[in-house]
Amino acid sequence: MRTTSARPVLVVIAHGSRDPRHAATVHALVREVRALRPGVRVETGFLDFNIPSVQGVLESLAAEGVRDVVAQPLLLTRAFHAKADIPAVLREAPSRLRIRQAEVLGPSPLLLTALERRLYEAGLSPADKSSTGVVLASAGSTDPEAIAVIAEIAREWRHTGWCAVRPAFASAALPRTEDAVRELRALGCARVAVAPYVLAPGFLPDRIARGAAEADVLADVLGPAPEVARVLLERYDAARTPALAALGA
Repeated sequence: MRTTSARPVLVVIAHGSRDPRHAATVHALVREVRALRPGVRVETGFLDFNIPSVQGVLESLAAEGVRDVVAQPLLLTRAFHAKADIPAVLREAPSRLRIRQAEVLGPSPLLLTALERRLYEAGLSPADKSSTGVVLASAGSTDPEAIAVIAEIAREWRHTGWCAVRPAFASAALPRTEDAVRELRALGCARVAVAPYVLAPGFLPDRIARGAAEADVLADVLGPAPEVARVLLERYDAARTPALAALGA
């Protein structure tokens, strides 16, 4: 049995996918988190498709004698998975575990920095901002709160100097990526870039990429960007504060 630590174990909860790129990207992000905070134990669990499962990870931790866990949803908005799926899984965890569910990663100024990082890696430069329209392309949701958050992020990002920024969705909401690209062309932006506001490759990011066929630039997914890892640790720190108080740390 491992010696327990005053620091809660960070359990990163990813959705999972049949696409092997998804799990590979999640693991790359977790490696980035570990590198930034080597004193924190970080485990990964998946809701579906991949192993280990969240339940399996939690049961293993309980068997080791771990008491405190921060469960971090690897999500950008508070939609169904954050509000229903993940709490339901956590309720089934061994009773000896004290689990705190951290907030989702978005919105955060660091994520906007990560989006710009990906756009610059795709070929843009800061000098291109005023003449470039950007499509903020998310997976989409039936949750009105999640859709409203994406729209607000697009409004805020526009004020950092881009010609225009429009939200788009790969599913469940409109407009689609290709429609937002055409709208920015009609507005007169000299070039159009698509910035996927998604964490890992998969079915819906591939749909975003197809919708970007008429764009000039398609950025990569956020993936293991260092800014994403920093946001994840910010959420961990915010969630663990009450646990530290209870432990006298």
